[in-house]
Order: sequence, then structure tokens, then C-alpha cells
Amino acid sequence: MPNCSVLVVEDDKSVRNLIVTTLQANDYPYTSAENGKEALSKIETERPDVLLLDLGLPDIDGIEVINGSYLEKRLK
Repeated sequence: MPNCSVLVVEDDKSVRNLIVTTLQANDYPYTSAENGKEALSKIETERPDVLLLDLGLPDIDGIEVINGSYLEKRLK
């Protein structure tokens, strides 16, 4: 079993399911979120090792998360 946790952030359900299915098939521990707000909450509580992030989210732009405007505050 891989030793890193993955957070999948994707608003398109079919794409999210494809990624999750691939992670499951390879025994990766994962969680998923369908929007930026949910992702930020999971980043704070679950502190994933890897973030697979859709840049075009409907509520919070993925670029803003990457640039740290939200993420930096939550990882302190």
C-alpha cells in the first residue's frame, strides 16, 4: 500500500470518479472534494500529502489555492 494520502479536488463527477477509481485500484488512501470550499476544509482537517486539483472550480479558483492565498493559512 502506498504511504501517501491524496486529496482529489474535481467538480466534474465523471472525472473525479475516474481518478478515484484509479487510486483505489492502486491502493492509495484518498479523499475527494467537489469544490474549493470543501477542499479547503479537508486540507485543514486531513492534511493530505498530495493534492490533485482542478484549476477551474466553480467557487474558489484552483489557482488561488495553489498561490497560497487560502492554502498557506491552513497549513500553518
